[in-house]
Amino acid sequence: MKLKIAAKNIPLLATISVFVLLFAGSSFFLKGFFSLQVFINLFSENAFLGIAALGMTFVILSGGIDLSVGALIGFSSILLSRLIMDIGIHPVIAFAIVLLSGVILGTGMGCLIHFFNQPPFLITLAGMFLARGLGFVIKMEAMPVRHEFYKQINALSLPLGHTAFIPFTAFIFVILAVITWYISLYAKFGRNIYAMGGSEQSALLMGLPVRRTKIGVYAFSGFCASLAGIVYSLYTFSGNPTAGTTLELDAIAAVVIGGTPLIGGIGSPIGTVVGVLILGVIQTSIMFQGSLSSWWTKIVIGILLLAFILLQNLFQRKL
Repeated sequence: MKLKIAAKNIPLLATISVFVLLFAGSSFFLKGFFSLQVFINLFSENAFLGIAALGMTFVILSGGIDLSVGALIGFSSILLSRLIMDIGIHPVIAFAIVLLSGVILGTGMGCLIHFFNQPPFLITLAGMFLARGLGFVIKMEAMPVRHEFYKQINALSLPLGHTAFIPFTAFIFVILAVITWYISLYAKFGRNIYAMGGSEQSALLMGLPVRRTKIGVYAFSGFCASLAGIVYSLYTFSGNPTAGTTLELDAIAAVVIGGTPLIGGIGSPIGTVVGVLILGVIQTSIMFQGSLSSWWTKIVIGILLLAFILLQNLFQRKL
């Protein structure tokens, strides 16, 4: 019996195959790489990138782009530090304020893109400069967060035997991944995103809520970027206005490597998660090498990104 695979699923399968090969190869050549904790650390150490990339996935699926996510991470983290340390607001309330600010910025960009019919690249580029500038207005340098609640949050982990544990930041990443996967498959909002990414004009003719969907994806991306800023703050116990510099490019790379082309309409949040794990394997492998420069991470990512773009172009012709 011949197994048939839909052409649209081949990029995702290729992404999973690349991850398996990279992890297996690193485990074979690098002593100590093959362990449960190293695998878990791929989620925890790349949690803020993964969370931002999941928000970016919905934007790219809709046919757009969001260049503001990296700057919003820096803005969110330094705003959080000032709210907690200087103003004395409890971290939970500060989290809510930061998330709301991200949603407001994302919603504003979505409105400008839709109502003024402007390219997402330009509007989100302006949003990037705005968020980065506001971060430096709040504070010019990094600021530590010394609060007992942070220690309690980071102490929350699920032990797996005697040698491994799942950190709280990894839980946030995985939970958001499950939510975005569910929305993409079963929610009307998710189906509208795919329809709009396939053809916005066709979606309008079918009577789908294009305006609400377009604004919604940028609001969700803003929410995810702010959540990534919170996770960054929890991970580093600090806020930094320079945090997330060029991270929007890493997020786009993770989405594309995960099988979502920039034209929109095709892809999956699960592919994005695997794309983030691939970037994590590359970075971790180079760290295990010790003697190699960290710039090799960018070189390998660039090669992979080009390969996946060519692969997507090849199979889009067959769809």
